[in-house]
Amino acid sequence: MQGFSCWAADISRFNTTAVFTRLSVIDLSLPAQSSGIEQLKTNNLQLEVVIRPDALEIGDRIGGLIERVPNTATGPDVHRLGDILREVKKQFPDKAEATVLAEPNTSYEMLIRVMDAMRSTHQVEGAKIVRAELFPQISVGDAPISVKGKGS
Repeated sequence: MQGFSCWAADISRFNTTAVFTRLSVIDLSLPAQSSGIEQLKTNNLQLEVVIRPDALEIGDRIGGLIERVPNTATGPDVHRLGDILREVKKQFPDKAEATVLAEPNTSYEMLIRVMDAMRSTHQVEGAKIVRAELFPQISVGDAPISVKGKGS
């Protein structure tokens, strides 16, 4: 028994150090060098509209930024957004899904205005103005952190 207590006393003299390492693998898809509707991939569009305090960023999750649309005096330029989305819809007529990503301080009204512009538009057919579907299946999520907003 005495040998056991000595052993316990000897162990107490050693210092222990634990090191924890976390290893992660990140799969990156870098955006294309050019931007605009013409550079979009023809087989797998993942349309996103990011609502920033000063602009709307329309892009493809894989292909990158299509266009950054600065806000007007009254808020997001939903008319320009509609024009861009009509062009995208011409290139991807069967696509119905899109994602809107909003920053935490985005107002509910602004979110709804952008979603309405993404969902449908008006167009002239003959002597009538009709509603045309754009991207009616909209998912909502959090906008990625803006590098510009972080640094300024």
